[in-house]
Amino acid sequence: MSTLHKSLAALALAGLAMNAHAHRPWLLPSTSVVDAKEAWVTVDAAISEDLFVIDHQPLKLDAVVATGPDGARVNLENAQTGKLRSTFDLRLAKPGTYKIGMVALNVSGSYKDKAGETKRFRGTEESMAKDVPADAQDLKVSRTHSRLETFVTTGTPNDTVFKPTGVGLELVPLTHPAELRAGEKASWRFLLDGKPAANQAFSLIPGGVRHRGTLGEIRQSTDAKGEISFTVPEAGVYLVSSSWPVAAPAVPGQPPQMPARRATYAATLEILPQ
Repeated sequence: MSTLHKSLAALALAGLAMNAHAHRPWLLPSTSVVDAKEAWVTVDAAISEDLFVIDHQPLKLDAVVATGPDGARVNLENAQTGKLRSTFDLRLAKPGTYKIGMVALNVSGSYKDKAGETKRFRGTEESMAKDVPADAQDLKVSRTHSRLETFVTTGTPNDTVFKPTGVGLELVPLTHPAELRAGEKASWRFLLDGKPAANQAFSLIPGGVRHRGTLGEIRQSTDAKGEISFTVPEAGVYLVSSSWPVAAPAVPGQPPQMPARRATYAATLEILPQ
């Protein structure tokens, strides 16, 4: 994967927890549950202002990884990147649950050059090492670990792909994504570096914002164990997103204060009718 593509991927994922009108990256499978003898799914990947609408630019596929129900990597078939979106097919050769995801580390910050002028940078660890002088003064760095996912199941669901990595912000769906039904109870657990993410706020945004006219965002927070049980909203495709830590209040006349480390998570989930 080239440094340029790494930078693009990191920058896109770093925007996961931005405001309601920000450009969001997403992975959208043609369906989340496949019932067919020859099981395939097609996935769109893009960055857009209107959620799940192809209106801005494609998401680079270099860092997208598909993992099968046995934990092995699965090849992306017929991968293409166009002007506004990328797309690929995934053959579901084995029964179970597949994860399609993208993880990135974004680095941003500022420093003062020899003339005392403040310079800002944004990219990857590699680009920072290249672009920031070794003798930079007043160096301030913020790192963002971002995770973008979606899940597809054929046959009997299983949980292998939900094993936490212990790095960054992760969602462990106690209620399997293939079993999300409108009007029923569901339980999730959020982890931060493998430990319960207590009082972790997250949001659910349904697709169709353009035609609905309102964002329709639902906000929830986990308990002390990093868990939450809630009633699943109406059927449709949703983006669940979360970030840590909570953004510091803005100070008039000063640039936003960035923590030394941030973590973001987002996933596309399909809620089926009862």
